[in-house]
Amino acid sequence: MFKVEDFQNYGKEQFEQCVASATSVQHGLQAIASAYGDYTKKSFEDTKSFVEKLSGVKSLDKAVEAQTDFARSTYETFVAESQKIAGLYSDLAKQAFKPVETIVSKFTPAAN
Repeated sequence: MFKVEDFQNYGKEQFEQCVASATSVQHGLQAIASAYGDYTKKSFEDTKSFVEKLSGVKSLDKAVEAQTDFARSTYETFVAESQKIAGLYSDLAKQAFKPVETIVSKFTPAAN
């Protein structure tokens, strides 16, 4: 038989899971925004440093060398930061779907 208390407890449990999920999503989004901000700041500082270095170059060979070094380091930084941010998105998705997993597991019949 269906009891009102069971329904209330189920609703309360689902509400608590929803609040926990929203909190973890909020923290995940803050971490992603922070990572983007850190990358943008580093990129700006690296570009500023490159322009200063390039303005002091006296020969074409040194200018090409400075540009090549800048391009290499910029690419490496981009790849590393992209992987870091992709990991943060992956973690965010896992945390966001965790309540769904618990709900589905309650209604999925156990394997024999």
